[in-house]
Formats: sequence, C-alpha cells, structure tokens
Amino acid sequence: MELKQSKRANVKLRIGISGASGFGKTHSALLLAYGITNDWNKIAVIDTENSSASLYSDLGNFNVVDLQAPYSPERYKEAIVLCEKASMEVIIIDSISHEWNGTGGCLQIHEQLGGRFQDWANVTPRHQSFIDKILQSTCHIITTTRRKTDYSLDLGNNGRTKVVKHGTKEITREGFEYELTVNFELVNDEHLARASKDRTGLFMNKPEFVITAKTGERLLKWCNVKHLTLQEMISKINNSLSISELTELYNDNLKYQQVLQPQFKSKKEQLEKLSNLQNFSTNGTSTNT
Repeated sequence: MELKQSKRANVKLRIGISGASGFGKTHSALLLAYGITNDWNKIAVIDTENSSASLYSDLGNFNVVDLQAPYSPERYKEAIVLCEKASMEVIIIDSISHEWNGTGGCLQIHEQLGGRFQDWANVTPRHQSFIDKILQSTCHIITTTRRKTDYSLDLGNNGRTKVVKHGTKEITREGFEYELTVNFELVNDEHLARASKDRTGLFMNKPEFVITAKTGERLLKWCNVKHLTLQEMISKINNSLSISELTELYNDNLKYQQVLQPQFKSKKEQLEKLSNLQNFSTNGTSTNT
C-alpha cells in the first residue's frame, strides 16, 4: 500500500460509442482509435457484427478478431487477452451489446438458469468480470453499443413530413457508461455525436460534432498532459507566442480556467495588439512624416 500524488500519466482510455444501426459506430471507433495510436497495425477490432469492421479495410491495415456465438462474458475476456498478448495499443469491442442480449449472452444465461431473480447471483459476477477486464486492460479500449431504435414523424425543411430514426436506450446492462472516461452518443445517420458522460471536460455540453482522428488525438493529449502547478501555468501563459497556443493551453487545463481568467485575458489582449501591429507594418500602411 502506497500513498502517492495523483497524476494522469499513462492513463488508459475507456471510451464508449453508442447509437442505432447505421449511425456510424464502427467507422467512428476506427477513426478514434487511429487518432490515439497513429498506427493501424496497433489497432484490433473484436468484431461481433458479422465482420462489419472489414468493410472499412480501406482505412488501414488494422487487425480483426471475428467473435462468433456464444457471446458469453468469458469469450469476450478471452478475445481481449488475445489482443493484449499481440501488443495492441487500442482494442475496439464492436459491440458489447451481444455480451448482454446476444446468443449465449447474460440475458440468455439468466433465462437458462430459470429466469428467477435469485439466478442473477450467478450471472452478475460473470458480467462484472467482463467489465473489470475492460477497466483493467493494459490497452486503450473503445466499446460500441447498440441502441434500441425508435422512429418519429418530423417536418422537413421542404415542409413535408419525413420519418426520422432515433437511438434510445443502450443495449447493455444499465450503468456501464459510468465506468467510462468518455461516452459518445451518435444522434443521427449523419454521424453527429455528443458526449453523455465526460471525465475529460473536453466534449461535455459542447455542440454536436463528427468524430474524427483528431478526436482521438485530443483524448490522448489529455491522458499525457503533465500536471502543472499554478506558477508553471502562469509562466506558460506569459510565454505563449500566439493566440492559438494560448487557446490550446486554456482548453487543456480546465482546472485553471477560472482562477487564471485575468491572466489569460490580459495575455490574449497583448497578443492581439502585437498581431495588429505586425499586420499594420506588413501592409505598408504606415507613412513617414
């Protein structure tokens, strides 16, 4: 047992992507993984979706484990261990929904035991061991989760009524998203995403966006960012050479945004004045008297 100062160095990401069929879960997960690794050979997909990941082989030479029924928690764990032993950096589990309600999954196991409330005493530990394996893995892990599909009649821009598909409740045991670093919910078939849970502070309560490799890069940077003291932050603000550098510093250090707001504002104004002076000189608008 050891008492030590908290730090984010070497943290492994646990990312969830959920959405209805056709909303782009697999594609989004692959781009996210590439942003984290920048190496397709270090990405493995545990594919329970009838080899759907292979449809995106044009993106890069990532690895695939085709996981067939029965979708028991133990078989998922076995696939994760296989990827870890192969020195993968990111594991995509596409999807975890089968572990819950697929053939040989937890709901079927419970039913085969008799379907009684007390039978969960045998099923829950097996499911929890699968969750624990995800949380304790030596790799970054991205999980995709199906959402039950619902439809509504909405009025389009042309004034005509159209059928719109929505994803509703995630198909896995309730509470899984609380174990994650970030959980992205894909909201439509245009692949727009929003964060329903976010420990990083990078995406929560922000406008909907399309997940790209840049999203993975931002998350990796958040993992590896050095814990700065207040004085180190002030020094970095004062030494910022551009507004973009200052903005990046601001966005990457949420805990200091409020307390150092005056310093950020003052430095921004200084950089803006400097930029205006440089533009004035470059454009040759000054005159000698």
